[in-house]
Amino acid sequence: MYFSTDYSSPIGEMLILSDGEAICGLWFYGQKHFLSSVDGDIIVNDDLTIFTEVKKWLDDYFNGLNPKINFKLNPGGSEFRKKVWKILSEIPYGETLTYGEIASKLSDSMSAQAVGGAVGHNPISILIPCHRVLGTGGKLTGYAGGIDRKIKLLEIEKIDDYTF
Repeated sequence: MYFSTDYSSPIGEMLILSDGEAICGLWFYGQKHFLSSVDGDIIVNDDLTIFTEVKKWLDDYFNGLNPKINFKLNPGGSEFRKKVWKILSEIPYGETLTYGEIASKLSDSMSAQAVGGAVGHNPISILIPCHRVLGTGGKLTGYAGGIDRKIKLLEIEKIDDYTF
């Protein structure tokens, strides 16, 4: 069973999902793979302490701050995807990596395309910062929440070293 609440961000309405102890999902409504990692009932509950903490974190983030995550994250996915998401979580605020750089952190034979698939299925947007991943040469590539949102998130972090 999961609990959910909504969050109104400056770049769109979002759904936050928790198992009661950790954040399991954070999506923009209508984004690709919305709720795809969820298997179970969802009950709306705006009163969970972790939701208050995440909303405060998001408020700070959208106000240009670099808040620290002081709550648990529990994204649902394969072991491979979780390895990719762990690397995403280690990309510092205001910095980027390419899909190829992430692939090389995993193995010498890993493909950037495989990494791209895992990045695209990240169920915890922003908190696990998939928006900080660029294509070869800093090329701005897709984002499950929409490329316009990716640009806004990069702007918030004052990242402007990407190309179209």
